[in-house]
Amino acid sequence: MTLVFTDLVNFSDWSLRAGDEDTLRLLRRVAQAAEPPMLGSGGQIVKRMGDGMMAVFTDAVTAVRATLEALDAVKTVEVAGYQPRMRAGIHTGRPQRIGSDWLGVDVNIAARVMERAARGGLIVSETTRGKLSVAEVESLGVSVNRVRRQIFAPRQQGVPADLAMYRITPRRADGSDELLGTGLDPV
Repeated sequence: MTLVFTDLVNFSDWSLRAGDEDTLRLLRRVAQAAEPPMLGSGGQIVKRMGDGMMAVFTDAVTAVRATLEALDAVKTVEVAGYQPRMRAGIHTGRPQRIGSDWLGVDVNIAARVMERAARGGLIVSETTRGKLSVAEVESLGVSVNRVRRQIFAPRQQGVPADLAMYRITPRRADGSDELLGTGLDPV
């Protein structure tokens, strides 16, 4: 299963200033923007967690495509002059299903992968990146670049020490990005 976690960058700080009415309006609009790409692609929203959600997909490529669409859709949201930035993390593994929820180490890893997208955007684990062929990356119109850990930053808790993560970014409209630097081996 491929697990997707999302949330809004700096949402709590904005929410404190904005108050409940604008906060609820923002959360509704974000859900209206972000959920249709997830559900329309065959994903299942497992839970909503305030300003974020957890979704599961049976296919990594579909999860990446749907998440990119959701990130793009959220860019159209504005409430009281505020435009939220969403961040997302994707990890593919073998979580355990218990009722309508999913639990286990892979769920924790997916949540930690999302945390690496501190300024917004999409980060995927090495396991998920390994499911994307060069042709699929090309069809998604994205670049894939390894996220380097800062030398003096503490090791991230809840993830294997050797877990590599990759930032997925849409290519520029002028087509100047090339497939070189995708972090992928030709398939």
